[in-house]
Amino acid sequence: MRTMPQNSSSGQVLAGVGRQNARTRAEQLAAALDDRIRSRGLAPGEPVGTLESLRAETGLAYATVSEAVRLLRDRGVLEIRPGRGGGLFVADPGPVVRLRHTLLSVAEEPGTVADAIELRDHLEELIDVGAARCRTAEDVADLRGLLEHLRTAPDWDAFMRANWALHERIAAISPNAMARAVYIGTLGHLGAASSRFDDDTAAADYRAGRYQVHADLVEAIADGDEAAVRAAVARHNTTT
Repeated sequence: MRTMPQNSSSGQVLAGVGRQNARTRAEQLAAALDDRIRSRGLAPGEPVGTLESLRAETGLAYATVSEAVRLLRDRGVLEIRPGRGGGLFVADPGPVVRLRHTLLSVAEEPGTVADAIELRDHLEELIDVGAARCRTAEDVADLRGLLEHLRTAPDWDAFMRANWALHERIAAISPNAMARAVYIGTLGHLGAASSRFDDDTAAADYRAGRYQVHADLVEAIADGDEAAVRAAVARHNTTT
């Protein structure tokens, strides 16, 4: 199996995965691999390595590497080719993937966070109603599990990570691929720019209120109740 050539800087990026707490290790690795592909300008069909080569390079568990690869496959960044000569290859990006990369490229522009909030709010109902129409029992179980992570988050950073993870999982259910790509792109900007509370009491009150809004939204999606979804979205967007 062919592996992607390495240099010291890219190896250090992947080797550093897992030493941060802002995202899960799988998410960190997925972001590092995506950045490596884009920074090197790798073309569709070029090799990125194998699960085993990435595991050896990063020292991460096989399950973590597999999850990172799954994330990139689902986002249209990687293609998995089985069998002899197989491995991980750069996928041929469709318009949705190109749109996601365009969103990532404007992350440092002034006003990006405000723009992301406005765009996210406009897409929220479309995404969530789509999820209510297409959810499966497995989807609902996942959403309730993520909601529990939101409820039991031990601190502010964990609460915000659980919040973004829940919204990304809801978006994954939506059948509108273009809206999903834009929406998840806005979550990347908002997740990187999450504010903090200096007042612990205010933070606890805010978290309790936000948890309930998300609980109502998840149950409305689970019930397939589009009117309840729209009402939950209205509360969500006016209490952000």
